[in-house]
Amino acid sequence: MKAADKDGARELSALARLRDTLRKLYHGRTPAAFRFQLAAIIIDLAIIAFFIATPVIQESSSFLWLDYSVAALVAADMIARLLASNDMLRLLKQPASWIDAFILLTLLMPSALANLGFLRILRLWSLSRSGALWRYFEMRGLKKWREASHAVINLLTFLFVVTGFVYTFFFRTGAGLEGYVDALYFTVATVTTTGFGDIVLPGIAGKLTAIVTMIIGISLFVRLAQALFRPAKVFFPCPQCGLQRHEPDAVHCKACGHLLKIPDDGI
Repeated sequence: MKAADKDGARELSALARLRDTLRKLYHGRTPAAFRFQLAAIIIDLAIIAFFIATPVIQESSSFLWLDYSVAALVAADMIARLLASNDMLRLLKQPASWIDAFILLTLLMPSALANLGFLRILRLWSLSRSGALWRYFEMRGLKKWREASHAVINLLTFLFVVTGFVYTFFFRTGAGLEGYVDALYFTVATVTTTGFGDIVLPGIAGKLTAIVTMIIGISLFVRLAQALFRPAKVFFPCPQCGLQRHEPDAVHCKACGHLLKIPDDGI
């Protein structure tokens, strides 16, 4: 019994060390942690590129091998992030975790969930909410571009999600690069409301798709314009109410009046 207790204690100790190591890698600010976080971002971008290219390469003989390899990477990343978290339950409740779980399901069942594969590009939105991504940009002095970057990523995510939807449900008969380019052409023309040229979607479903795409697309363009042209604000969570956006010279939180101590750049 004592030997079993010792083995159990060693296992718990090993798990604790693993969690501590992962926590330092995912959330640390050391050079080694930043290198790891940068490598994770590059891998994420490669995965997103695979998702975008999926409609074009899904008929190739190596597609399933690539699909399951990406599934293994996504699963490993999800498990590692859970182990690195101080509050696993809170992490599981976040929308980004739900999106990653759904993406993993589509990767593990590529044939059964083929019609929902276009939603994998939501991984780009999840990446844009990554604290590691913005910590890296802050190191490069690009913190002021955070909101504009969010707006650009939201717009790109929407463009590729709609492109995947249009390709899946309207252009599948023209499978391959040509069909995907047609879907992308239609999406960009609809979002920018510059006219449809020679490509339109048939039937009531096609018209409704165009209407929804235009409404959401215009809203995202307005959001992008606001992020680019309105006065820059700093990101600093208020200790009292959690409001994150404040004027650069704010002394009190405009929502609750709490005294703020926003660090400056020494300029």
